[in-house]
Parts: sequence; structure tokens; C-alpha cells
Amino acid sequence: MLIFTCPYCGVAAEETELSAGGEAHLKRFGPGSSDDDFEGYLFMRENPKGVHFERWRHSNGCGKWFHAARCTVTMEVFGTYPAQTTRPPEDILDRIVDKHPNFKWRDIEAAE
Repeated sequence: MLIFTCPYCGVAAEETELSAGGEAHLKRFGPGSSDDDFEGYLFMRENPKGVHFERWRHSNGCGKWFHAARCTVTMEVFGTYPAQTTRPPEDILDRIVDKHPNFKWRDIEAAE
């Protein structure tokens, strides 16, 4: 079972106390965007075998949304951080690179 620590209230919660919200760090497109951009926003998602960034909501707690970095293979959680963050914090990226030296996800690389 996954256990995430809510970055807002500090509670370590099992995944049953949370609601999954899909992939994190998506660029949202709405009215006035091109059909291709809006289609990409609605349907195109990463589905990696390995490190992934996701949105979660502490639904049975404080109710706030947050981001989590975890490995889809080992289920290891590298950390959580506020949903308003546009890039994963460096300490979480460092933990990921320690275990996955060639890590790359979208425009985020281990070498940065």
C-alpha cells in the first residue's frame, strides 16, 4: 500500500485516505486554444515504467491537492510537495537520481 505524507497537514496517509488525480505538471489548455493543444491536454499522458509525478487529494483529511513522486515499478514514494509547485523540488529530484542515475521525465533530467 502506498503511504504519502500530506505536505499541508503533515499526516502520513494510506492511499485509501486519498483520491488519485492523474498526472502532475500538465499544461492546461481551454477555450481559445488550438484543437491539437486541447486534445493533447485531454488525452495525452505519460505512462512510464518507473518514476512518475502524480496529483493526489487528501480527501479524508485536509482536502487539499498535492503532488507526489513515486516509482510505478517498486511503488517507492520519493516525496510529496504542494500542488502549486511548477517543478519538483530539488531534494526529491536528488532522491530520484540516487536510485535512477539516468532519470529523465519530460523536460526534467538528472543532469540539470
